[in-house]
Formats: sequence, structure tokens, C-alpha cells
Amino acid sequence: GLDLTPELLVRAGENAAIARLAIEWREGDAEALPFPDDSFDVVVSQFGHIFAPRPEVAVGEMLRVLRPGGTIAFASWPPEVFVGRMFLLVTEYLPLPPGVPSPAAWGDPAVVRARLGEAVRELMFDRDEVRVPALSPAHHRHNAELTAPPVARLVQALGTAEPAALERFRQAYEALAAVYFEGNTMRQDYLLVRAIKA
Repeated sequence: GLDLTPELLVRAGENAAIARLAIEWREGDAEALPFPDDSFDVVVSQFGHIFAPRPEVAVGEMLRVLRPGGTIAFASWPPEVFVGRMFLLVTEYLPLPPGVPSPAAWGDPAVVRARLGEAVRELMFDRDEVRVPALSPAHHRHNAELTAPPVARLVQALGTAEPAALERFRQAYEALAAVYFEGNTMRQDYLLVRAIKA
């Protein structure tokens, strides 16, 4: 398992211990995977590669370390549902650097087809949802400020410097979350992608 953020690796190690799984964790960058070519039969990204600023480099690295005939699989957030729309809301207050695409672009099958191109065959798409417990849209927003990096960065950036803007963001987040909130859960739809390296 690999992640760029040391704190998330600590949490991953704790979760692996709870699940009684022996997993080797490494700190690393999706744009420079610390593995030789053709290292793995399967490469999986669970909402991780979508944050790499250069998608073509990240997908190139995922395919580089995958053996021919191996499986690449990943989950991402479609732009038209909650998390994708939340990314768009965040960029209204904290724009992405020039040239960096939205992480939600990975949730568009047409974009995925273009990015994987002829490097894969048997490309398959599926959709599913995760239900995240929450007491209210405000509770979900509060948790996102603590655990979702784009939201946490925005809150840190606005901080005490722009309290009115931060309050507008919080109200807009809660209004968006309310659309997907039911029965003390947040519905978060995602896209599943699977393909075979050509």
C-alpha cells in the first residue's frame, strides 16, 4: 500500500492491524511509484490517483508497474454527484493551480477512456454507492473539515482571514449535502473502473 501522506499511512497501519492483515505500507507519490516495471499482477487505487496533478503521469506509472495481462482497477467520484459537486464547490473558494484538472474528471467514463487509451483492453465501468453515517449535513461537513484534504485545506486557507467566506462555504456545503442526506447517512455514489493491460 502506498500514500503520499504519512498521517494516512499511520491510519492505514492501524486499520490493517484491526483487520489482522499483514500489509507493507510505503510513503510515495502516484506520479513516481517506487517499484520496478512489471512488478504487480494487480494495481488498485481507491480514490488516490485522482489527486495527482498530472493524470497522464499517474496513469502511466500505474501501468508501468503492472505486468502485461494484469488488472488495473480504481474507484473515483463522478462530477455530477455529491463528492464531485463538493470538489467544484471547494474550487469556487480555493481554485486549483493552473493546468491541474479536477479530481472529479476521473469519474467521467469518457475521460477515463481517453486517459487509458490503447494501453488497456476489456475496459469495464460500474457504479455503486457508499453510505457514510452522519447526524446531519452539518455533522458531515464538520467531519469533512477534519478528514477530507480538499475541505481541510480550504478551511485552513480561509481560517480567520476570511470568516465570512468560510461561513458562506459552510452553508453551501450543508445545502449540497442535504440533497444526499437521508436516514442519518450521506449517499456518496462512485465509479468503478477495471481493465486489462494490453
